[in-house]
Amino acid sequence: MAAKKPDPEIADDMRPFLVRYKDGRVVRLATSPFVPASEAPGDAGVATRDVVIDPSTGVSVRLFRGVQRGSDKKLPLVVYYHGGAFCSGSAFSKFFHRYASSLCARAGAVVVSVDYRLAPEHPIPAAYDDAWVALLWAASLSDPWLAEYADPKRLFLAGESAGGNIVHNLAARATASPDGLMISIEGIVLLQPFFWGTERQPSETNPDDGPLFVPEWVDTLWPFLTAGNAGNDDPRLNPPAEHVMSLDCRRALIAVASKDLVRDRGCQYATWLRLGERCHEVTLIESKGEDHGFHLNPRAGASAVKLMDRVVDFINRTGRPSMNTDVNSRRIMPKSRL
Repeated sequence: MAAKKPDPEIADDMRPFLVRYKDGRVVRLATSPFVPASEAPGDAGVATRDVVIDPSTGVSVRLFRGVQRGSDKKLPLVVYYHGGAFCSGSAFSKFFHRYASSLCARAGAVVVSVDYRLAPEHPIPAAYDDAWVALLWAASLSDPWLAEYADPKRLFLAGESAGGNIVHNLAARATASPDGLMISIEGIVLLQPFFWGTERQPSETNPDDGPLFVPEWVDTLWPFLTAGNAGNDDPRLNPPAEHVMSLDCRRALIAVASKDLVRDRGCQYATWLRLGERCHEVTLIESKGEDHGFHLNPRAGASAVKLMDRVVDFINRTGRPSMNTDVNSRRIMPKSRL
Protein backbone atom coordinates (compact mmCIF):
# COMPACT_ATOMS: atom_id res chain seq x y z
CA MET A 1 0.00 0.00 0.00
CA ALA A 2 1.41 3.40 -0.95
CA ALA A 3 2.26 5.78 1.85
CA LYS A 4 -0.29 8.53 2.41
CA LYS A 5 0.89 11.87 1.06
CA PRO A 6 1.32 14.56 3.70
CA ASP A 7 -1.30 17.30 3.72
CA PRO A 8 0.39 20.48 2.43
CA GLU A 9 -1.92 22.58 4.60
CA ILE A 10 -0.61 21.06 7.85
CA ALA A 11 2.03 23.06 9.67
CA ASP A 12 2.51 20.69 12.65
CA ASP A 13 1.32 17.10 12.74
CA MET A 14 1.37 16.14 16.43
CA ARG A 15 -0.90 13.10 16.26
CA PRO A 16 -2.36 11.51 18.30
CA PHE A 17 -2.90 14.78 20.15
CA LEU A 18 -3.50 17.49 17.57
CA VAL A 19 -2.87 18.93 14.14
CA ARG A 20 -2.08 22.59 13.56
CA TYR A 21 -2.78 23.99 10.11
CA LYS A 22 -0.93 26.74 8.32
CA ASP A 23 -3.92 29.05 8.65
CA GLY A 24 -3.55 28.83 12.45
CA ARG A 25 -6.35 26.37 13.15
CA VAL A 26 -5.67 23.78 15.84
CA VAL A 27 -7.68 20.56 15.68
CA ARG A 28 -7.41 18.41 18.80
CA LEU A 29 -7.80 14.71 18.19
CA ALA A 30 -7.40 13.22 21.68
CA THR A 31 -10.62 14.63 23.10
CA SER A 32 -13.13 13.55 25.70
CA PRO A 33 -16.60 15.06 26.22
CA PHE A 34 -16.95 17.60 28.99
CA VAL A 35 -19.12 16.75 31.97
CA PRO A 36 -20.81 19.44 34.06
CA ALA A 37 -20.02 19.95 37.70
CA SER A 38 -22.75 19.12 40.18
CA GLU A 39 -23.06 19.83 43.87
CA ALA A 40 -25.56 16.97 43.98
CA PRO A 41 -23.41 13.91 44.70
CA GLY A 42 -23.21 11.24 42.03
CA ASP A 43 -22.97 7.49 42.38
CA ALA A 44 -19.58 7.77 44.08
CA GLY A 45 -20.95 10.20 46.65
CA VAL A 46 -18.79 13.03 45.29
CA ALA A 47 -19.95 16.62 44.80
CA THR A 48 -18.18 18.92 42.36
CA ARG A 49 -17.97 22.65 41.74
CA ASP A 50 -16.05 24.80 39.23
CA VAL A 51 -14.21 27.97 40.22
CA VAL A 52 -12.46 30.53 38.02
CA ILE A 53 -9.39 31.47 40.03
CA ASP A 54 -7.75 33.92 37.60
CA PRO A 55 -10.19 35.90 35.43
CA SER A 56 -7.32 37.48 33.49
CA THR A 57 -6.24 34.11 32.07
CA GLY A 58 -9.40 32.06 32.57
CA VAL A 59 -7.57 29.49 34.68
CA SER A 60 -10.13 27.38 36.52
CA VAL A 61 -10.32 24.42 38.86
CA ARG A 62 -12.87 21.73 39.54
CA LEU A 63 -13.31 20.92 43.22
CA PHE A 64 -14.23 17.41 44.36
CA ARG A 65 -15.42 16.51 47.84
CA GLY A 66 -17.13 13.47 49.29
CA VAL A 67 -20.41 14.09 51.02
CA GLN A 68 -20.25 11.05 53.31
CA ARG A 69 -18.10 12.14 56.24
CA GLY A 70 -17.75 10.02 59.35
CA SER A 71 -16.29 12.79 61.52
CA ASP A 72 -15.36 16.45 61.59
CA LYS A 73 -11.72 15.64 60.92
CA LYS A 74 -10.15 17.68 58.16
CA LEU A 75 -9.33 15.82 54.95
CA PRO A 76 -6.18 15.53 52.86
CA LEU A 77 -5.93 18.15 50.11
CA VAL A 78 -4.80 16.86 46.70
CA VAL A 79 -4.01 19.32 43.92
CA TYR A 80 -4.23 17.27 40.71
CA TYR A 81 -2.73 18.13 37.32
CA HIS A 82 -4.01 16.14 34.35
CA GLY A 83 -1.83 14.70 31.62
CA GLY A 84 -2.09 15.19 27.87
CA ALA A 85 1.37 16.27 26.68
CA PHE A 86 0.70 19.89 27.73
CA CYS A 87 -1.48 20.28 24.62
CA SER A 88 -4.66 18.30 25.31
CA GLY A 89 -6.99 17.36 28.12
CA SER A 90 -9.07 19.31 30.60
CA ALA A 91 -10.14 19.09 34.21
CA PHE A 92 -13.71 19.20 32.88
CA SER A 93 -13.38 16.30 30.45
CA LYS A 94 -14.93 12.95 31.28
CA PHE A 95 -11.49 11.31 31.01
CA PHE A 96 -9.87 13.24 33.86
CA HIS A 97 -13.05 14.06 35.78
CA ARG A 98 -13.57 10.32 36.29
CA TYR A 99 -10.08 9.81 37.70
CA ALA A 100 -10.24 12.82 40.05
CA SER A 101 -13.66 11.76 41.29
CA SER A 102 -12.43 8.24 41.96
CA LEU A 103 -9.38 9.58 43.79
CA CYS A 104 -11.60 11.80 45.92
CA ALA A 105 -13.93 8.94 46.82
CA ARG A 106 -11.24 6.33 47.43
CA ALA A 107 -8.80 8.52 49.36
CA GLY A 108 -11.42 10.50 51.27
CA ALA A 109 -9.66 13.65 50.09
CA VAL A 110 -10.62 17.04 48.80
CA VAL A 111 -9.31 17.20 45.22
CA VAL A 112 -8.54 20.37 43.28
CA SER A 113 -8.25 19.45 39.59
CA VAL A 114 -6.53 22.24 37.65
CA ASP A 115 -7.60 23.30 34.15
CA TYR A 116 -4.39 24.95 32.93
CA ARG A 117 -3.89 26.56 29.53
CA LEU A 118 -2.63 24.38 26.68
CA ALA A 119 -0.01 24.69 23.97
CA PRO A 120 0.35 25.63 21.16
CA GLU A 121 -2.07 28.52 21.70
CA HIS A 122 -0.43 29.09 25.08
CA PRO A 123 3.15 27.79 24.89
CA ILE A 124 5.16 26.65 27.88
CA PRO A 125 5.57 28.20 30.47
CA ALA A 126 1.84 29.08 30.55
CA ALA A 127 0.93 25.67 32.00
CA TYR A 128 3.52 26.04 34.77
CA ASP A 129 2.37 29.56 35.60
CA ASP A 130 -1.27 28.47 35.79
CA ALA A 131 -0.33 25.44 37.90
CA TRP A 132 1.52 27.68 40.36
CA VAL A 133 -1.39 30.13 40.63
CA ALA A 134 -3.70 27.20 41.32
CA LEU A 135 -1.39 25.79 43.99
CA LEU A 136 -1.16 29.13 45.81
CA TRP A 137 -4.93 29.49 45.59
CA ALA A 138 -5.55 25.99 46.97
CA ALA A 139 -3.04 26.43 49.80
CA SER A 140 -4.71 29.69 50.83
CA LEU A 141 -7.99 27.84 51.60
CA SER A 142 -9.85 30.92 50.38
CA ASP A 143 -12.66 28.81 48.91
CA PRO A 144 -15.42 27.84 51.40
CA TRP A 145 -15.16 24.13 50.56
CA LEU A 146 -11.42 24.14 51.18
CA ALA A 147 -11.72 26.19 54.35
CA GLU A 148 -14.33 23.81 55.80
CA TYR A 149 -13.00 20.43 54.72
CA ALA A 150 -9.31 20.55 53.73
CA ASP A 151 -6.28 20.14 55.95
CA PRO A 152 -3.47 22.35 54.60
CA LYS A 153 -0.94 20.34 56.63
CA ARG A 154 -1.73 17.30 54.45
CA LEU A 155 -1.19 18.86 51.03
CA PHE A 156 -0.34 16.56 48.12
CA LEU A 157 0.52 17.31 44.50
CA ALA A 158 -0.43 14.62 42.00
CA GLY A 159 -0.41 14.17 38.25
CA GLU A 160 0.28 11.79 35.43
CA SER A 161 2.50 12.26 32.35
CA ALA A 162 2.66 16.02 31.71
CA GLY A 163 0.90 16.47 35.04
CA GLY A 164 3.69 14.53 36.75
CA ASN A 165 6.21 16.84 35.11
CA ILE A 166 4.22 19.81 36.42
CA VAL A 167 4.26 18.33 39.94
CA HIS A 168 8.06 18.15 39.89
CA ASN A 169 8.43 21.69 38.63
CA LEU A 170 5.98 23.03 41.21
CA ALA A 171 7.81 21.26 44.01
CA ALA A 172 11.05 22.78 42.72
CA ARG A 173 9.49 26.23 42.60
CA ALA A 174 8.02 25.86 46.07
CA THR A 175 11.47 24.87 47.32
CA ALA A 176 13.19 27.90 45.77
CA SER A 177 10.52 30.62 45.84
CA PRO A 178 9.77 32.93 48.80
CA ASP A 179 6.08 32.32 48.04
CA GLY A 180 6.76 28.66 48.71
CA LEU A 181 7.12 29.41 52.42
CA MET A 182 3.32 29.47 52.68
CA ILE A 183 3.09 25.99 51.16
CA SER A 184 3.89 22.85 53.12
CA ILE A 185 3.93 19.88 50.75
CA GLU A 186 3.38 16.59 52.52
CA GLY A 187 3.86 14.46 49.42
CA ILE A 188 4.15 14.35 45.65
CA VAL A 189 2.66 11.70 43.36
CA LEU A 190 4.15 11.33 39.87
CA LEU A 191 2.41 8.74 37.69
CA GLN A 192 4.47 7.87 34.59
CA PRO A 193 5.94 11.39 34.62
CA PHE A 194 6.91 12.94 31.29
CA PHE A 195 10.63 13.63 31.40
CA TRP A 196 12.89 13.56 28.36
CA GLY A 197 16.39 14.49 27.26
CA THR A 198 18.98 14.48 24.52
CA GLU A 199 20.53 11.10 25.36
CA ARG A 200 18.55 7.91 24.91
CA GLN A 201 17.72 5.76 27.92
CA PRO A 202 17.42 1.96 27.54
CA SER A 203 13.61 2.09 27.63
CA GLU A 204 13.74 4.58 24.75
CA THR A 205 15.85 2.40 22.47
CA ASN A 206 13.96 -0.89 22.59
CA PRO A 207 10.76 -0.71 20.54
CA ASP A 208 10.13 -4.46 20.81
CA ASP A 209 7.67 -4.00 23.66
CA GLY A 210 5.52 -1.78 21.47
CA PRO A 211 5.50 1.49 23.44
CA LEU A 212 2.63 3.89 22.88
CA PHE A 213 4.95 6.58 21.51
CA VAL A 214 8.15 6.42 19.48
CA PRO A 215 11.22 8.41 20.60
CA GLU A 216 11.63 10.26 17.30
CA TRP A 217 8.16 11.75 17.74
CA VAL A 218 8.78 12.65 21.38
CA ASP A 219 11.98 14.45 20.29
CA THR A 220 9.82 16.95 18.40
CA LEU A 221 7.32 17.56 21.19
CA TRP A 222 9.11 19.94 23.54
CA PRO A 223 10.28 22.37 20.83
CA PHE A 224 6.66 22.45 19.61
CA LEU A 225 5.25 23.03 23.10
CA THR A 226 7.67 25.89 23.80
CA ALA A 227 7.17 27.55 20.40
CA GLY A 228 10.76 26.76 19.53
CA ASN A 229 12.18 28.50 22.59
CA ALA A 230 13.61 25.40 24.29
CA GLY A 231 15.05 22.03 23.35
CA ASN A 232 15.13 18.64 25.00
CA ASP A 233 17.96 19.73 27.31
CA ASP A 234 15.55 22.13 29.05
CA PRO A 235 15.86 21.48 32.83
CA ARG A 236 12.08 21.67 33.13
CA LEU A 237 11.89 18.61 30.89
CA ASN A 238 15.20 17.01 31.78
CA PRO A 239 15.82 17.99 35.40
CA PRO A 240 19.44 17.49 36.47
CA ALA A 241 20.23 15.35 39.48
CA GLU A 242 21.01 18.31 41.73
CA HIS A 243 17.59 19.85 41.07
CA VAL A 244 15.80 16.63 41.98
CA MET A 245 17.97 16.01 45.04
CA SER A 246 17.20 19.47 46.42
CA LEU A 247 13.39 19.09 46.40
CA ASP A 248 11.80 19.84 49.75
CA CYS A 249 8.90 17.43 50.32
CA ARG A 250 8.36 14.87 53.03
CA ARG A 251 7.34 11.91 50.88
CA ALA A 252 7.22 10.96 47.22
CA LEU A 253 5.56 8.24 45.18
CA ILE A 254 6.78 7.64 41.63
CA ALA A 255 4.92 5.13 39.46
CA VAL A 256 6.26 3.79 36.17
CA ALA A 257 4.97 1.24 33.64
CA SER A 258 7.23 -1.48 32.26
CA LYS A 259 6.32 -0.87 28.60
CA ASP A 260 6.40 2.90 28.86
CA LEU A 261 8.95 4.80 26.80
CA VAL A 262 9.76 7.11 29.74
CA ARG A 263 10.02 4.31 32.30
CA ASP A 264 13.77 4.66 32.91
CA ARG A 265 13.54 8.39 33.45
CA GLY A 266 10.96 7.87 36.19
CA CYS A 267 13.21 5.27 37.84
CA GLN A 268 16.20 7.60 37.59
CA TYR A 269 14.16 10.41 39.11
CA ALA A 270 13.28 8.23 42.11
CA THR A 271 16.93 7.28 42.58
CA TRP A 272 18.07 10.90 42.54
CA LEU A 273 15.31 11.94 44.93
CA ARG A 274 16.46 9.24 47.31
CA LEU A 275 20.01 10.58 47.21
CA GLY A 276 18.88 14.00 48.37
CA GLU A 277 18.63 15.01 51.99
CA ARG A 278 15.19 16.66 52.02
CA CYS A 279 12.72 13.95 50.97
CA HIS A 280 12.32 11.53 53.85
CA GLU A 281 10.68 8.68 51.96
CA VAL A 282 10.59 7.68 48.29
CA THR A 283 8.37 4.88 46.98
CA LEU A 284 8.88 3.54 43.46
CA ILE A 285 6.18 1.41 41.83
CA GLU A 286 6.42 -0.45 38.52
CA SER A 287 3.33 -1.81 36.81
CA LYS A 288 4.32 -4.86 34.76
CA GLY A 289 3.02 -5.27 31.22
CA GLU A 290 1.47 -1.78 31.11
CA ASP A 291 2.09 1.29 28.99
CA HIS A 292 1.84 5.04 29.41
CA GLY A 293 -1.40 6.28 31.01
CA PHE A 294 -2.90 2.81 31.37
CA HIS A 295 -4.57 3.71 34.67
CA LEU A 296 -6.86 6.22 32.92
CA ASN A 297 -8.42 3.65 30.61
CA PRO A 298 -12.05 3.04 31.69
CA ARG A 299 -11.53 -0.63 30.81
CA ALA A 300 -8.25 -0.88 32.72
CA GLY A 301 -7.77 -4.05 34.69
CA ALA A 302 -6.22 -5.15 37.96
CA SER A 303 -3.01 -3.14 37.52
CA ALA A 304 -4.95 0.13 37.48
CA VAL A 305 -6.88 -0.87 40.59
CA LYS A 306 -3.66 -1.77 42.40
CA LEU A 307 -2.05 1.50 41.40
CA MET A 308 -5.02 3.45 42.74
CA ASP A 309 -4.80 1.40 45.95
CA ARG A 310 -1.17 2.46 46.31
CA VAL A 311 -1.93 6.13 45.70
CA VAL A 312 -4.72 6.00 48.27
CA ASP A 313 -2.46 4.26 50.79
CA PHE A 314 0.24 6.84 50.18
CA ILE A 315 -2.14 9.72 50.86
CA ASN A 316 -3.71 8.13 53.92
CA ARG A 317 -0.68 6.24 55.24
CA THR A 318 -2.77 3.09 55.62
CA GLY A 319 -0.57 0.63 53.75
CA ARG A 320 2.97 -0.43 53.07
CA PRO A 321 4.50 -1.37 49.71
CA SER A 322 3.83 -4.93 48.64
CA MET A 323 5.40 -7.14 45.99
CA ASN A 324 3.28 -8.95 43.40
CA THR A 325 3.43 -9.95 39.76
CA ASP A 326 1.52 -6.93 38.43
CA VAL A 327 2.82 -4.05 40.50
CA ASN A 328 6.32 -4.19 41.92
CA SER A 329 7.09 -1.53 44.46
CA ARG A 330 9.79 -0.69 46.89
CA ARG A 331 10.15 1.98 49.51
CA ILE A 332 13.51 3.68 49.17
CA MET A 333 14.57 5.23 52.44
CA PRO A 334 17.09 8.06 52.41
CA LYS A 335 20.61 7.73 53.64
CA SER A 336 21.02 8.00 57.40
CA ARG A 337 21.29 11.51 58.74
CA LEU A 338 23.21 12.87 61.64
